[in-house]
Amino acid sequence: MENIFMGEYDIIVIGSGHAGCEAALASARMGHRTLMFSMNLEAIAMMPCNPSIGGTGKGHLVREIDALGGEMGVNIDKSFIQVRMLNTAKGPAVHSLRAQADKNLYHLEMKKTLEHTENLDLRQGEVTDIIVENGRACGVRTKTHTWYSAKAVILATGTFLKGKIFIGDAVYSGGPNGLASSEELGDNLRKLGIDLRRFKTGTPARCLGQSLDYGKMIPQSGDEPPVPFSFMDDQIGENKGLCWLSYTNEKTHDIIRQNFSRSALFGGQIEGIGPRYCPSIEDKVNRFADKARHQLFVEPEGLDTDEMYIQGMSSSLPEDVQQAFYSTIPGLENIRIVRPAYAIEYDCIDPQELKLNLEYRKIPGLFMAGQVNGSSGYEEAACQGLMAGINAVLSIEGRDPFILGRDEAYIGVLIDDLVTKGTNEPYRIMTSRAEYRLLLRQDNADQRLTEKSYRIGLATEERYQRTLAKKRSVEAEKVRLMNTWVDREKASEFLTAHGTTETEGRISLFDMLKRPQITYDDLSEVDGPDRPVLSYHERTGLEVEIKYEGYITKQLKQIERFKKLENRALPEDMDYENIEGLRIEARQKLSRVRPVNMGQASRISGVSPADINVLMVFLEKRRRERSLKR
Repeated sequence: MENIFMGEYDIIVIGSGHAGCEAALASARMGHRTLMFSMNLEAIAMMPCNPSIGGTGKGHLVREIDALGGEMGVNIDKSFIQVRMLNTAKGPAVHSLRAQADKNLYHLEMKKTLEHTENLDLRQGEVTDIIVENGRACGVRTKTHTWYSAKAVILATGTFLKGKIFIGDAVYSGGPNGLASSEELGDNLRKLGIDLRRFKTGTPARCLGQSLDYGKMIPQSGDEPPVPFSFMDDQIGENKGLCWLSYTNEKTHDIIRQNFSRSALFGGQIEGIGPRYCPSIEDKVNRFADKARHQLFVEPEGLDTDEMYIQGMSSSLPEDVQQAFYSTIPGLENIRIVRPAYAIEYDCIDPQELKLNLEYRKIPGLFMAGQVNGSSGYEEAACQGLMAGINAVLSIEGRDPFILGRDEAYIGVLIDDLVTKGTNEPYRIMTSRAEYRLLLRQDNADQRLTEKSYRIGLATEERYQRTLAKKRSVEAEKVRLMNTWVDREKASEFLTAHGTTETEGRISLFDMLKRPQITYDDLSEVDGPDRPVLSYHERTGLEVEIKYEGYITKQLKQIERFKKLENRALPEDMDYENIEGLRIEARQKLSRVRPVNMGQASRISGVSPADINVLMVFLEKRRRERSLKR
């Protein structure tokens, strides 16, 4: 049957999850006619697993997405149930914001934003083929025999690509949350020569809140007032609900152990590799046999539903076993499960086949983002979608790619890790992955990134001016604190009351704030009438910069050394196979990844410091030869 031509677009996005939404919005907001395909419009910004945004490391990504002009931070500020700042007992580098979401409201608000975005069309339909002509992606075909042309295509299929569901011995094709899987597109990608592999993830059961005994669980309240994710929001109202903490026990573990043979995970049905940092409950019981209990959180799925999410208890065990082991947990004895836990296996690529701008090396014009690149998590997907959308635009405009370094953003760390090092399991961001995390704090994401985004045409004038105003406000307040002094007697009384040592003479508010026991808000007790009213974002940034001034300076010096390697560019057409002195493994890895600079080359697994020295000598020799020819 002949395919019917339905329209011409600049960019087509396949998928409407967190990656697809950010990619489509970035492209459209940068002025390009964009079409976003969703197999089901009800799947837009769907949360098939945890109904939350942020968390350790992930909160940094959300703030960076927001600073660049993405939508995730704005959207969760509209749809949160509860907000908490994690890791507050540790330093500011690892403070991470997390918000419990009303998942349906999150979906509706994102859908509304997409529907009202200029240059953006939504279409429910299944893409079955990516059209490639003369080696370049130039359109898509759909299951209903239509086709659309495009200058670039962004693939953001999440876990839908040849998705397979596992619940005990029940195995069937399907996508997340009871939706259909995408079958034909996976076959098309293989025909295009794209190597695919299988990864796996899972999700816990959902139950009715009315069946739970909250008196046996520990309430988990949010912070008051709740802190906004978006730098465009100063206040976001009040928390609207509680989460609850409970624990498994030996009875729970006994039931799971007795049924290991009925788990798809241990029965051999699952071939895909699962996330190490988010194991199923049967995997936890098996791997950590010495642990008497594992914690779990009971979290609301929304304000207009009684469904509760059992975080930390994903499983591929049969439904009768699920009912049995969930019922052993305090507070869950009479649990009424409405959606059973399941594991899902899906196709994804090897991200080392991508350039740092997320374009597939072998097919120009084809960009990839999210779980199809081997990552795991809404936030990881969203930041890749945003960067793929930006770079697809820059590519068709003939402009240089927008690439963030490891010293500039967690987004840069994530993409560099995927593309340079690859991953053998679903990749999850963590603060420990960032070498320069004291500089890559969530509080200063706008100061690091908004101007960059504004210069390429994404961040709005309003956002840019707000960023500049915050910078001016913080700098002015620093100067005021340095020049505001408190006499010895008053200062000593204040410092003693706050658990720190007295001063031998008068002291500035700036030096008082350097002490770990003193907060900026505390200073109001000894401050004068000139004290300004600062926003939450301004107060936080000011306090961290003053308290950690010495450490920040030290890390900036480390980055200077790091930049020496990053600034040594490597030609894209470098013939690594014929460079004498390189080990065979290094030749193969360098030829495959095609690093853009010496720094990226040094991070490739299998490339040793000795190989880097060989490259340095080779480049210097080539430079001298070319110099003599002139």
